[in-house]
Amino acid sequence: MASTTLTLTPALKINGVIPRFGSKFNFYGGIPSDYTNPILSCSSSIKHRTTRSKPVCSAGLNRSSGLNSHTFDVVIIGAGIIGLTIARQFLLGSNLSVGIIDAAAPCAGATGAGQGYIWKVHRDPGTEKWELVMRSHQLWEALAESIHNQGLDPLQTLGWKKTGSMLVGRTANECSALKSRVEQLLEAGLEASFLSCDDLQSEEPALMLGSEGGAAFVPDDYQIDARCTVAFIEKGNRYFAAEGRYAEFYYEPATSLLRSESSGDVVAVQTSKNTLYSKKAIIVAAGCWSGSVLHDLIKHSEIELDFPVKPRKGHLLVIENFKSLNLNHGLMELGYVNHKSATLSSTTTDSGSGYDANTSPVSMTATMDMSGRLVLGSSRQLVGFNTEIDESVITQIWERAGEFFPILKQVSLKELNKSREVRVGLRPYMPDGKPVIDHVPRISNMFLAAGHEGEGLTLVIFSFFSSLNNVLVLRKYSVLIWCTILDNTGQYNEMFGK
Repeated sequence: MASTTLTLTPALKINGVIPRFGSKFNFYGGIPSDYTNPILSCSSSIKHRTTRSKPVCSAGLNRSSGLNSHTFDVVIIGAGIIGLTIARQFLLGSNLSVGIIDAAAPCAGATGAGQGYIWKVHRDPGTEKWELVMRSHQLWEALAESIHNQGLDPLQTLGWKKTGSMLVGRTANECSALKSRVEQLLEAGLEASFLSCDDLQSEEPALMLGSEGGAAFVPDDYQIDARCTVAFIEKGNRYFAAEGRYAEFYYEPATSLLRSESSGDVVAVQTSKNTLYSKKAIIVAAGCWSGSVLHDLIKHSEIELDFPVKPRKGHLLVIENFKSLNLNHGLMELGYVNHKSATLSSTTTDSGSGYDANTSPVSMTATMDMSGRLVLGSSRQLVGFNTEIDESVITQIWERAGEFFPILKQVSLKELNKSREVRVGLRPYMPDGKPVIDHVPRISNMFLAAGHEGEGLTLVIFSFFSSLNNVLVLRKYSVLIWCTILDNTGQYNEMFGK
């Protein structure tokens, strides 16, 4: 039989500490926080190094003997914010049951290690993702409003905070580019303005850009606390456990797929402790591990996989009780745009000339989180699955921030050792910057939702499904990626035959 090839990487070797894989099969009840608000979904990666068990694929069902077995309509591999919010979509938008698997736990990856900003100032109107970004922002705002209408505080529930966003430049050429960006944002219907150096003194007194400096400013942007948001989503999902529609299998890696001996269809996912039978769909949303997971799960089948997702490492520096600097808005330098969108050519290796994985370029980002902590970033490296703190990168982040906020130069980074936190995450990076959301070839009930890099929160609502009449098709190597928005929740049952 001829094989089907999807552009996927070979199995990725993951070095590091093996977590303790004790089965945590959790059913949770409780009172729903909100089940009428808009449906969301976003991205996942890792903060702690793990090694996933090597699977042994089974041609039949007898390998499940000795394991507990459970049956769901949908089984999701990956409990990052993408996996959890896809589960949320199914639970709210249909009567389907969901089991979710993860080798670790939520917020053990890039979601929990990020800044949590949902900003538009650095986005480009008219690009493939623009409408999806805008729709995502609308749904985030509607979710926060619905929480408020229930008498809850969106700040405490989601870390929801209106910061506005500024993209800053220090030279005449950079300011010219910023003015053009403001014009584009205005034409796209956003409230935006260009702030000169003098204008910025009242908005951000500590920011020093020089006489030629300025900023593009979008006043209505927000940020969230990803950990609070994940806790909110988990609480909502667990409400459906009392109905027998939801269960979590954390610290439990997926090890193989089980296929029917008669039809060859995939019928279950086997983990280290359980066998999860799927009646409708299996979804791989394992962030930067998705290529490795897919490769390992079906390596004994006739399907060849080459999914080029890579872990792109990032550092953030978080400082508590730092009274020397207070920020009123979220800020990033113009260079962040090029830094973030740097891509690898198809012939470039990680350390090749197209992208130097070892130089760790740093661009300034700065904001205050919901607790008043100063959060500085950011770095991007292609160095595999290494999540150890690199002090040289932290020094670069601090020094780069000091170029924009001179008051930081008065404080030694060593003085902050007791009040600092360093977050390290691995963004699921795709070479052309587009996430992959599609069927896995030749497996009709298996889907992939990965490769959002650091945009999981910003693109939260289109990570899996949408209105079937509003499908945006993006080219991804040999795969058609469909990124969509679900407004009619009844379509889940139609799509999955229930």
